[in-house]
This record gives sequence, C-alpha cells and structure tokens, in this order.
Amino acid sequence: MSENTPNEPSQESLARQIAQSAGVHHKEDGQVDVLRTVGGLRGILESLLPGLVFLVVFTVTQQLNPSLIASLAVAVIFTIARLVQKTPLTQALAGLIGVVVCAFVARTTGEARDYYVPGFFTNAGYAVALIVSIAVKWPLMGVILGFIRGEGTAWRQKPDRKRAYVIATWVLVAMFIARIAVQVPLYFANMIEALGTARLIMGIPLYAGALWLAWLVSRPVDPTATEDEALELGHQD
Repeated sequence: MSENTPNEPSQESLARQIAQSAGVHHKEDGQVDVLRTVGGLRGILESLLPGLVFLVVFTVTQQLNPSLIASLAVAVIFTIARLVQKTPLTQALAGLIGVVVCAFVARTTGEARDYYVPGFFTNAGYAVALIVSIAVKWPLMGVILGFIRGEGTAWRQKPDRKRAYVIATWVLVAMFIARIAVQVPLYFANMIEALGTARLIMGIPLYAGALWLAWLVSRPVDPTATEDEALELGHQD
C-alpha cells in the first residue's frame, strides 16, 4: 500500500504551487522579468509612494499624524484606482494593509520611527524562511527559478545545479539581512529621515537587483540543455 494518500500533494506539486504563488515572472526568451515581477511601473509606485510621502511630510512638518494620514491616503487612492479600473488588487491591497499596520504601530506608540518597525520583522521572517529552505535542502530560489527554467525539481539530483540554487538563495538572504543591519541601527539612533531614505532605497530597487543577481548566479552552464536534461532526469525517476 502506498505511503501517500491519493489526496496528499507530492513534493513536486507543492514546489510547483510555491513557484506559482511567488509571483516571479519571466520573458518569452526565458529570462526573469524583474520589472513585471515587482509589479511594473505602477507596482513600483504603489510600493514606494506611501513611504516616500510619509517621509517627506514628516521631514517638513515633524508631525506624526499628518504624515500617517498622507501615507494612508496615497495607499487608499491606489487601491480605489484599481477598483475603478477593475484591475488586480493584490499588490495595491497588500501595500494598503502594510501601510495600515505601520501606521497603527506608529500611532500606538506615538513615535514616528516605529512606522518602520513592522518591516524589521518582515525582513527577519523572510530571511529565516529562506535559511530554513536551504537547511532542508530545498533552497527556495531553486523551487521558484527551477520551474521558470523548465527544470522542475530535477535540479535537486544534480549537485552543481543544487549548489547554484543554494548560492542564489543566499543572495536573497543577504539582501534581507543587509536591510536589517543598516536600518535597525538608524532606528535606535532615532535618525528617522535617514531610516526612511534607507527603507526606500533598500526596498524595491534592492530587491530587483538581488533577484536579478540570483538569476545570474544560478544560470546553467548550457542554458539550452536545461529543459532536455530536466526531462531526461524526470524519465529516470
């Protein structure tokens, strides 16, 4: 009798679900589409503007409430615009929820710098998840990029490909750790303007760069052979 029940998802199907839900897109030539992955120009604006508006208003007024209201207003406008245009709400809604959480924390403590605290925990959580994926020998960049490249999970049977995806995953870990290493000291130094600026620079721009670097360091030596080798390994299972 098989150990797996008919309804129990296989490792392959779970990996595929994770890859599909990660939101990493690719172009027709197989290259990772960084701009589309971060939501295009509109997605970039939805991610950056609420934080930028908070930073600018606080820098000018040194008042917490107007800064929070302005930031929330921008996020709400983006969400309403998507509702009116009947476009996917996912990114705008996620951004709105993020701003609401940040605003709630800052308003509760009365400290403008606490607007950035939820981000510390988010970055730490992602870093831990990625490290765990490496520890259990399922590096997350392999799961995501493997399906984009047509390798599926066959890369796990090839030491050189597995090693490449471990390195690619460490690239993302380094990004999240770098955010914490730079921003937390600024938080404790109460350097709000510098913290806000670092948050913006190390947000979408740094993520896009890290994702592209992860793609580059995990490229197969012979990209044209990847799909054929993956299929061959699949038939051997």
